[in-house]
Amino acid sequence: MVAQENDLPCENERNIIGLRTAITILKGWKASRSQIQKILGISRYALDRVVAGNAPPKLNSEQVERISIVLNIHAAMRTLFENPSNVYGFMARPNCNEFFDGRAPLDVIAQGSMQDLIETYRRIESLLNSTW
Repeated sequence: MVAQENDLPCENERNIIGLRTAITILKGWKASRSQIQKILGISRYALDRVVAGNAPPKLNSEQVERISIVLNIHAAMRTLFENPSNVYGFMARPNCNEFFDGRAPLDVIAQGSMQDLIETYRRIESLLNSTW
């Protein structure tokens, strides 16, 4: 059966699904509530609503981009590692790569900078091509 156009979730519904998934991933990385808020660029109110199973206020384009990057980092981790403890543990482990300078990738992205989030993704993605 082919899905009808009006059977597909609207953009806002897809964003909410992505947000819920990103929160689940971040919790798997052992991110604190404060870190989740900073990484995703969302308020405590929005996080509380989503965790309670409710829809958050409408997401802006930067928040959607942040969600996308978290999902892409997780996809890269799943490609790189077969062991779930590595898939979820890598982000919390100190990393000696020049960019991370002994910090855990999670600590870097939890500073809230979009540049750091993008660069962290780029560094992890480069592992897929063995250029790191």
